[in-house]
Amino acid sequence: RGLAARWVEMAAENAANALRMRLARREGYEALLGALAEELGLPKAPERMECFDISPTQGEGTVASCVVFSREGPLKRDYRRFNIEGVTPGDDYGALRVAIARRYARIAAGEIPRPDLLVIDGGPAQIAGVIEVLSASGFGDQALIGISKVPDRKAGQERIHFPGGARPPLIPGPQSAALKAIQRIRDEAHRFAITGHRRRRAKRFNESILE
Repeated sequence: RGLAARWVEMAAENAANALRMRLARREGYEALLGALAEELGLPKAPERMECFDISPTQGEGTVASCVVFSREGPLKRDYRRFNIEGVTPGDDYGALRVAIARRYARIAAGEIPRPDLLVIDGGPAQIAGVIEVLSASGFGDQALIGISKVPDRKAGQERIHFPGGARPPLIPGPQSAALKAIQRIRDEAHRFAITGHRRRRAKRFNESILE
């Protein structure tokens, strides 16, 4: 009663408003995924997407990132970083193959679910290397695309690449809802990779030779 009752009413109103906002975001993102499936020729909108990116390392402390999106948006609890060792410094292709191999080893073991769509930040060369790893891991039928920027790097003019050259690269254009969905997951993977690389570099530079 009294003040306590007003607090309960306020809490219920805030919860209802938060739920309405969450549902609106979910409906908007589901619309993007529906457009993505239509434009890419997928049988249905993906329930789970994963995107990999390699941080620009300048040859040191290579970090690969994997971000996961569902129909509701990012699943941050499922994000993973991979510290890459045993690869020639600056070999982003090799680092990507190592990260994919480690991720799909866990998928093969049943530890994490398989994505409906795998997105790679890169073009035909990166896709070719990823296909080799997927085939060797028993996932040769994995739905896969790559996204790369055009030579002048204009935003909204990215190319979408398909495995094996089965389809020519697609340039959806800046108004494409499908491109917006891919850009969102690609940008999140890039941010997550950069953050991990900076933390790893800072930790190394803050240690003395005795440590």
